[in-house]
This record gives sequence, C-alpha cells and structure tokens, in this order.
Amino acid sequence: MKRQLFLIIALFAILGSVQGEGRVSYLQNDSLTICRLLDEAHALPRTTNFPLFFARKFLNIPYVAHTLEVNDDERLVVNTRQLDCTTLVETVTALTLCAYRHLFTWRDYLNALTAMRYRHAQINDYTSRIHYFTEWITLNTEAGIVTEIQAPNPPFSAVQHVNVNYMSSHPKSYKALREHPEFVGAIREMEQRVTGGTFRYIPKQAVKNHALLRRVINDGDIIAITCKKAGLDIAHLGFAVWKDGRLHLLNASMLHKKVVEEPMTLYQYLQQHSTHTGIRIIRINK
Repeated sequence: MKRQLFLIIALFAILGSVQGEGRVSYLQNDSLTICRLLDEAHALPRTTNFPLFFARKFLNIPYVAHTLEVNDDERLVVNTRQLDCTTLVETVTALTLCAYRHLFTWRDYLNALTAMRYRHAQINDYTSRIHYFTEWITLNTEAGIVTEIQAPNPPFSAVQHVNVNYMSSHPKSYKALREHPEFVGAIREMEQRVTGGTFRYIPKQAVKNHALLRRVINDGDIIAITCKKAGLDIAHLGFAVWKDGRLHLLNASMLHKKVVEEPMTLYQYLQQHSTHTGIRIIRINK
C-alpha cells in the first residue's frame, strides 16, 4: 500500500510538470461541472461511497460515442455533457481518485484523468492512449489506482485468455487510423503485448447467485463485461449497484441513449447479449 501511494504521488508530481492546458480539450461547462462535483465531495465524510456518488451525478447524461475523437491532434478530452461507457468510467474514477487523495482542484482532476487514460501518463499521439480495457486495468493496477478482484473461486470460476487484434484488423473503423495509417503498426505491437494475459472472471450464469456475489462485489465496483467477439476483450463497462439484494448495472447505455441504472438485474442484462460471457471486477483503490 505504501508503494502504491508513493507511485500515485510521484505520478501526480510528474504530471504537474508535463500537462499543459494546450493539450486539454473541454468547454467551460465541463470544468465548472468537475469543480462543482469536487467541491461537493470535499464536504462529504470519508465513508462516502464516492464511485456511486459521482456516477449518479451523471444519470440521464446523453450517451454519445467517439467523444475522444474530436481533435486533429491527440488531446486530453474532458466532456461531462456526453458520455459513453468508457468515458463514464474514466470520469468517475478520476473524480473518485481525487476525493480519496484529498485533491480538489481542476488541475488535480486533469492529472488523475491523464494518469489513467494514457500510457505512462504521457500524451503524445493516438497510440499513447490506452485503448483496450485489459491494458487499462493492468497499467492502472501497476500505478496503484485500481485493483482487479479475481478470487475466490467460486464465483471467479472462469478464465479469460485475452487475444486482441480488433483495432489493427479494422483500421477503417477508427478515425485516427483512417487518417494516420502509420499508427497501425504501433497499435498492432500494443495488441501483441496485451494478448496472452489470463484473468479470472465470473461466468454470466453464475451472476444469478446474488448471495455469493454480494460477498465479493461492492457497490461502486467497476464491472467489465467479457465477450467472445473476435479480437476484443471487453464489450461494455459500468458500475455495480445493489438494489433489494440484486445486482444491477449503472452505465452509459447505447440502448437507453443515456446514463442509467438498469431496471433489470445484471444477470438479466447479460442473458440478452449472446456474445457476453461474464464479468471482471475492478475496485478503485482508497
């Protein structure tokens, strides 16, 4: 734990010297929203469930995909007005990390977001951004930001063997790769580094055992839905919410076109998607 805290402090110190406003893309409303939420969090007790506190502040925000692909050059995009599943998780995680560390300024938030979105917290070009969530988990675990829960068994009875290549196999699906084909080689090298990892997860049939899951999944844990779609590792992201003894998903939903707490249970949600295989659980470190 001391080593993790040291890594975070050192990382923030480095970021303070390298992150400039010129590499940030946002509107005034975004900075006002972040500062308001941090002010609210500052007044709350330390026992607050900050992931859920912040996630619920974004309920009903419109779902919009590709909000990070809006600039010709790579910049740290802050958009609290439009969210997809990944940017919701990153926005909430950055806010939570600030609250846990007692860091309550706009600059603190930018540093936290940069630290988790970019490899080694360096904004260079499109290839310096973390694109696959497995790598996001791995690097942010190394930085002491999150911890992946992979035990006990049960319910973590299945193993995911990661094999990612979707981006390099479908470059025309990505604006930056269409415009910069020279990036594809670096993306392919990154995919080869991520491929081969093995991680324990909860198979989707086991998600109906709410009594067992309640002992290992906390409110506000990040839920990463595993999938069997070729070349991908994770299909969707959200936050765990327990209601009346049943596990639900708070997520930026393409179906609902906004951020919602799903009315159906997570088990029911998973059964509606044939390519979903189960869930990985990631906890933001206090």
